[in-house]
Amino acid sequence: MAFAAITSIGRINFLRLPLSATATTTPSPSPSSQFLRPSRLFSRKLSAAVVMDGSKISNVADEFPSGIDPTTEEEYAVQSKLLQEFTKIPNIDKAWTFKSDSGDPMATFSISQASLLANKRRKYTLSAHISKGNDGNSVNFAWTPFPIEMIGVSTIVPSPSGSKFLTVRNPENDSPVQLEIWSAGQIEKEFHIPQSIHGSIYTDGWFEGISWNSNETYIAYVAEEPSPSKPTFNFSGYQKGCSTNKDCTNWKGQGDFKEDWGEAYAGKRQPALFVINIDSGEVRRVKIVEHSLSVGQVIWAPSIGEDQYLVFVGWSSEPRKLGMIYCYNRPCALYAVKAPDYGSEINEHKLKDVPKEDFPIYNLTQSISSAFFPRFSPDGKFLVFLSAHSSVNSGAHSATNSLHRINWPRDGKPDFSENIVDVVPVVHYTENDLFPGLYPHGFLPNPWLSDGHTVITTSIWRSKDAILSIDILSGEVSCISPANSNFSWRVLALDGDNIVAVSSSPVDIPQLKYGCLIEKETKNAAWSWLDVSSPVFKCCEKVKTLLSSLQFSIMKIPVKDVSNCLTKGASEPFEAIFVSSKSVKGNELNPLIVNLHGGPHSTSISSFSKSLAFLSSIGFNLLIVNYRGSLGFGEEALQSLPGKIGSQDVNDVLTALDHIIDKGLASSSKVAVLGGSHGGFLTTHLIGQAPDRFVAAAARNPVCNLALMVGTSDIPDWCYVECYGREGKNYYTEAPSADHLTHLYNKSPILHVSKVKTPTIFLLGAKDLRVPFSNGLQYARALKEKGVEVKIIMFPDDIHPIDRPQSDFESFLNIGVWFRKYCK
Repeated sequence: MAFAAITSIGRINFLRLPLSATATTTPSPSPSSQFLRPSRLFSRKLSAAVVMDGSKISNVADEFPSGIDPTTEEEYAVQSKLLQEFTKIPNIDKAWTFKSDSGDPMATFSISQASLLANKRRKYTLSAHISKGNDGNSVNFAWTPFPIEMIGVSTIVPSPSGSKFLTVRNPENDSPVQLEIWSAGQIEKEFHIPQSIHGSIYTDGWFEGISWNSNETYIAYVAEEPSPSKPTFNFSGYQKGCSTNKDCTNWKGQGDFKEDWGEAYAGKRQPALFVINIDSGEVRRVKIVEHSLSVGQVIWAPSIGEDQYLVFVGWSSEPRKLGMIYCYNRPCALYAVKAPDYGSEINEHKLKDVPKEDFPIYNLTQSISSAFFPRFSPDGKFLVFLSAHSSVNSGAHSATNSLHRINWPRDGKPDFSENIVDVVPVVHYTENDLFPGLYPHGFLPNPWLSDGHTVITTSIWRSKDAILSIDILSGEVSCISPANSNFSWRVLALDGDNIVAVSSSPVDIPQLKYGCLIEKETKNAAWSWLDVSSPVFKCCEKVKTLLSSLQFSIMKIPVKDVSNCLTKGASEPFEAIFVSSKSVKGNELNPLIVNLHGGPHSTSISSFSKSLAFLSSIGFNLLIVNYRGSLGFGEEALQSLPGKIGSQDVNDVLTALDHIIDKGLASSSKVAVLGGSHGGFLTTHLIGQAPDRFVAAAARNPVCNLALMVGTSDIPDWCYVECYGREGKNYYTEAPSADHLTHLYNKSPILHVSKVKTPTIFLLGAKDLRVPFSNGLQYARALKEKGVEVKIIMFPDDIHPIDRPQSDFESFLNIGVWFRKYCK
């Protein structure tokens, strides 16, 4: 039974607290920290506050953070308590459904929750038996009494039958990777794979590919190839041979520089393909790929005759590796290769290379520049996949996707010459809220309904997430989440022809939903959505009360000057999400925060955000702008922005702001602006181009000087495409000319820095490879130089998102205090 399998995991402890209970102590500062830590702010309130430092106890009751006055300290104390309550709310990351011993379905949820004390996200699972009412109008989830914490677990992957699952434990050092095979009630196999065979297994959601074969005897996966040997030196100089022993008489050199895949992939240089025989423990690297090709997203293919094949995605690293995360403009293709034949040999953990000449590689998608997330239909006749060819061809880091299929050979010799069939093409223009195109977050491992040709997925639909059904034979796309809802909906798992989903809004914490397919035999199938009572999403009464006092709407904002629009899609209204209080005290309007997403080709969707809900709860209205260039509005609107950043997007934000001021929903004298990455680019542009419009600003890892960024970022090509448009792909070079640098500088916020007078707080990640902290720091120093009030918080161990729990907490706590200070 699935529950027995999950609750019996070794090294997994029961979580002793209820789901809604976490330690309420604020995080302790590290001894070496020179940055503001929330726990320091309460020291004046405590009569006997102490800090533990090893065995020493030091009295810190009189310690006072520099630059903090008593009023500000009180603001920190009050706001931090509320922010902690929002931080406790968990996220559901994944879900699976199984058949229990009784035949009833079960659902298991992988949940994460921020731990401020540990400064990491704690992961655990929670399971429930699903029973449906006879009338089809009710569903009951019988939850297990306690969650199970997944200590040290990187990911779990159920087998096709649901009778087993794989647990992956990646080490934090040079220890072996641990693989565990679990069945109902016990661990069946445990393998420790040394670093000499491969490094950590990819569980990142992009390169990640972990796939059982249909017989549940082999598992294919993607892992980092072993690190190359480094030169050894000793007292006499260079030591010949590659010694693995290190003592006081020798040391390891660095060896040749090897590029990695940039932001979020520091040290990840070569994802490679491996297969393990779970009976013998033998691991084989499928070494049939040119070394310039990085692999990912591997799945087992249906057998062709007696042969089994693996299908995977390959990315070329020539002429160099550019940043991968968030960048769908990297060319990629689907490849097929015959799986290794282990025979009867048993040689545990001995790595065997499969010769290239014995197993040729087939490029399945030569006619298209992008192919990823492959999935086989249940009958094995079709291979479907997504493509970002519009992104690759234009250079935009993300754009409208398309869906395609290939016929898969079943008998005799492989024939991979089948034409690619377009199932859902790129949508260039849409109106009247019709289907705007495909912007999916990916595919479930098994996304199919029982008819074998309908895929269920989540996709951005203007300013919200929607659940779609796609018929891969006819290409028909239907929105099956409630059409009259402005909430965002996301599919978690399928239970036969039913859907386990989650729904939320900017003012409503996530709620589990169960979708039942009714009238499925008719052409216009209908769905009924039922509420699921769940212990997962709990919050305190104070948070409930504050959220219940808020409301939101999605506004259409007319384009101000359509005469400059080159396409029909660019002239269509864009959208903004407006979050406000339900009641207004007298004629006093709440101060407004204009919130701007990054990308620029991404979207702020109408889902629950703990950080933005916190800002709403401390007295701010929010204007969350999806300016033209955002995902979810068709390709023409998206492609209208490259080449016009710093002007079209800035004007769209000011147009949206004027729109709600004209409607009497905001006061022009109490407006702040907040954004990160490209949202930080817009934030710093706005306070320079419209210096009298904003009383405070907050910028998280902002792009402030493109002429500086182009030589330091992992995505220099982004700078060219966004500044020059599609032609930027051809202009891009590692050695920008003086004219190029001038053009990049003239597109940058730093061009307008002399006009800025808005007090601005900067949140910077010292390990950011996407927008290195030097960009924001240079701009902040320039503001200081001219006397503008500036606050800088540097997070020494954070990358671009600044999303480690303590960093995220401190970041939005300081943003809240900063805005309250200047928006009174």
